[in-house]
Amino acid sequence: MSDPEQRYALALDVGGTGIKAGLVTADGTLTRTWRRATRIERGPQAVIDTIADFAAELVEEAAADGTPVVAAGFALPGIINEQIGVGVFSATVGWRDVPFRELLGKRLAVPVAIGHDVRAGGVAEARIGAGRGSARFIFLPLGTSIGGAIMIDGVPNLGTHGMGGEFGHFVVRPGGLPCGCGLHGCLAQYSSAGAVAARYAQAAGTPNAGALDVAARLATGDPIARAIWDEAVDVLADALLTTAALLDPDRVVIGGGLAEAGDVLMVPLAESLAGKATYHVLPELVTAELGDLAGCLGAGLLAWDLVPQDRVP
Repeated sequence: MSDPEQRYALALDVGGTGIKAGLVTADGTLTRTWRRATRIERGPQAVIDTIADFAAELVEEAAADGTPVVAAGFALPGIINEQIGVGVFSATVGWRDVPFRELLGKRLAVPVAIGHDVRAGGVAEARIGAGRGSARFIFLPLGTSIGGAIMIDGVPNLGTHGMGGEFGHFVVRPGGLPCGCGLHGCLAQYSSAGAVAARYAQAAGTPNAGALDVAARLATGDPIARAIWDEAVDVLADALLTTAALLDPDRVVIGGGLAEAGDVLMVPLAESLAGKATYHVLPELVTAELGDLAGCLGAGLLAWDLVPQDRVP
């Protein structure tokens, strides 16, 4: 039986493969979850319709179950103008200049928060995850690509144009591997989970089994896995050394698929970073705590920020 006094924020985290949704309490507890395929092959408008329809269905379902939704938050991929709630561009999905806050606010009839998927994850890690207690940390998910969020006092620092935190496009190997952004030698082409898996598959002539499979092969003495993994760690250490010099964070919270390798990643990364440092004061390196639900939880917390305090249970 639902608590009649309890209210919830609806949270959706939209990815290229699937949409994760949940009901989030004001203290950041995820109480119910749902998933739906994004199916980006149908085109951007179909995906936008799916997001709106899915959210509306869940608001209705929650109300029928006695778990009313008082606000909704959406963590979206691509370039997001969070101030005005517009999806400026998503290379993954293909949309441009979509007024999500206006569109979803009208459809759901509750306050709507729009956030960037990685920065929403940073908010969740800051408030209820591995960033707790840090005044200045970097959230760095090493997933299909590499995003990032510069978190200061629990809030993403977006920069003047809302583009801050694009760590995946640090050029760490000038003239190196080509990147989809048009540059060469970007961090994401070496140290993302996607890059590690794809580079191993290409070099070994095997199907792409994922970055954790590459990590597992290290224990077997696989020389190709070792070369690719060591380069990923070395390049990431260079990027973190630059980050320490520029931003002086007290912590780096590493998430995404590559972080699931645990000590296989974190121990050599810490050693490599320490070996490269000269004058630097190095940040603490920790793994993220919230896994693939960070974006969903962050979207819910951003939604709660829109609810007047006298309505927060």
